[in-house]
Amino acid sequence: MKAYYERRAAEYDDWWRGTGRFVERHRPGWDEEVAALRRSLEALPPARTLDVACGTGFLTRHLRGEITGVDQSASMLELAQARVPAGRFIQADALELPFADQSFDRLFTSFLYGHLEEADRLAFLREARRVAGELVVVDSALNDEVEPVEWQERVLNDGSRWQVYKRFFASEQLAEELGGGRTLFAGRWFVAVQS
Repeated sequence: MKAYYERRAAEYDDWWRGTGRFVERHRPGWDEEVAALRRSLEALPPARTLDVACGTGFLTRHLRGEITGVDQSASMLELAQARVPAGRFIQADALELPFADQSFDRLFTSFLYGHLEEADRLAFLREARRVAGELVVVDSALNDEVEPVEWQERVLNDGSRWQVYKRFFASEQLAEELGGGRTLFAGRWFVAVQS
């Protein structure tokens, strides 16, 4: 998936903004829900936060405190650094984080967890618990337009086609998978859980 996200970096925020290939996609209430999700993240207390799979920093910029972001894509990291100049950004693997035990108060991740198949999910959760005391996961909500698990074909602006594993969550299900926690946000498009 590294090659996919490296190629997608320049167009990644089109998904958030409803531009580019997403301009024709019917997503009722999307903009309002993005704003509500942003507010729920801004309400988190400041913390030493590690944002794993930070992407372009679209959500990272709404986290308060000392921010470190990691991503496997150098192009994503370049965009994130420009968006969050006070943050520290490092190219790294989400399943083998290059940090000592309990280096952070909080590990934040958005739209990574739902792309991990079972063995990788377990490895990610071990790493998350190793490096931080708290875990906040944002991902895609299960709704009537999607199956709980899908293999999606994604087409980039350059015409390349990619098969991507994707899961969708009810907030209670996500909290249970994380070992318990509380819902920070539950909408039609997004869920966020603090564990």
